[in-house]
Formats: sequence, C-alpha cells, structure tokens
Amino acid sequence: MTEAPEPAKPNLAATVLLLRQGDDGPEVFMVVRHGDIAFAGGALVFPGGRLDAGDRALAAAVGLPDDAGALRICALRETFEEAAILLIRGTAPRDAAKWQAKLCADEIGFAALLDGLGVQPAPEALIHFAHWITPPSRSKRFDTHFFLAVAPEGQVAAHDGGEAVDSVWINPRRALAEADAGKRKLVVPTRLNLMRLARFDSVDAILAHAAETPVVTIEPRSTQVPGGRLMTLPLAAGYGVESFLSTDPASI
Repeated sequence: MTEAPEPAKPNLAATVLLLRQGDDGPEVFMVVRHGDIAFAGGALVFPGGRLDAGDRALAAAVGLPDDAGALRICALRETFEEAAILLIRGTAPRDAAKWQAKLCADEIGFAALLDGLGVQPAPEALIHFAHWITPPSRSKRFDTHFFLAVAPEGQVAAHDGGEAVDSVWINPRRALAEADAGKRKLVVPTRLNLMRLARFDSVDAILAHAAETPVVTIEPRSTQVPGGRLMTLPLAAGYGVESFLSTDPASI
C-alpha cells in the first residue's frame, strides 16, 4: 500500500488590510492580481506576500528576532511594494513612492531603502487580525498572518503594475456585493475577512473589535455538500459564523 505523501510545508506570509474612513464608512485598499499568477490570479486581494530572509535580518536589527517580529517587517515591506505606503515612525519623505518600483525589481532592499530615506519602520502600526493556514491537501501552502493598519495621511496608495494590475479603495460591503454580482473574484480567506470588516460602520469600530478579539488559527476543513463545499471555522476567531458555503472549492 502506497503511503500518502507528506503535506507541503506552508510558507510564512503576511497580508495587510490597509484602512481609511470614507464618506460611506470604512474602506480597505485592495489590488487585482495579474491573471497569469498561479495563486489567486485575477483575484481582488489585500497586499501581502511571503516572508523572506531580508525581513528576518531587518527584524533582528530592530530588536524583533522571532517569527512574529519578522512577519511584521514582511507586512511593512509588502505594504510598500504593493501599495506604495510606508508605515514608518514620523512622516514619509514626499518622494518615497518613487522607490516602489526599485524595491519590486529587487534593485534595492527594504532595509537599505529605509536607511537611505533616514526613516525607521513602525511595526507597532500593525494590529494582528487573523491567521489562516492553507489545508494540508494543497501542494502550495501558506501560513498567513493578517494585519490591520490605518493609512497615514499624506501618502497616496498605488499598485505596483507588475504582480498587481489594478487597485481600489473600496467599502467591504461593496466589494462583497460586486463579487456576488460576478464583477470581482475573491478567494475564501479574502471573502471571509471582508465579511468580518463589513460588520462595522467605522475604522474605529474595526480597530476596537480587533483589539478585543483573540487571533485564532484557522486551517480550513471542508465537506462536500449540495451546492458546494461547507467550510467550518472557530466562532472565537471573530467572523461571526461557524460555517461558510463555498461554491468555488478550488479557492479553499
């Protein structure tokens, strides 16, 4: 009898839900992934990506030597790479956004960029919001930590034009409505986190909810049922539901 292969080890990753208060409630910055990307190609997602060695080195240099600290540095880097927003202590230089393309092209590292601008990263600007791990059945897996951050005034968010081909500030309820109408593609963790944001009418309310809700690890398990696959998740995770029906099982 052939033994089942060992599950792929998930890659540590960080995702940022960048928030601002709009006229009709909270808005979150989202990007549309290039259609040719293997994972979630063409989907509307939050900025984010996998942890790299440079994140660990910078984290250690600023006194955050463990995975939790490195993930915060990863989140800060990805926010600049994919949203052109620098989450730093103090005010960002006016020309900081011009370095986004160089960072994305690996022409400069994040630590060198910050050093050159004479600024310090602000890991304290991030609020740990959620933790999702791709199921063991998937060949490509991610151990993703989601963070909230309030967009600093005076900086203009913009997608990178490479991995992301479009971007939008959008009310979570509108993003969900557009996905339900077939105008947007959402993977399950993105949809569930939008649903969580959509329960609140202000950024302050979202932040208060996050502050009082413990982060519970979610490693989705799903069962085939009529109409799709039923995914269960812990009520303590703060999503307000214990199950979710997905009609797109490939996205779980």
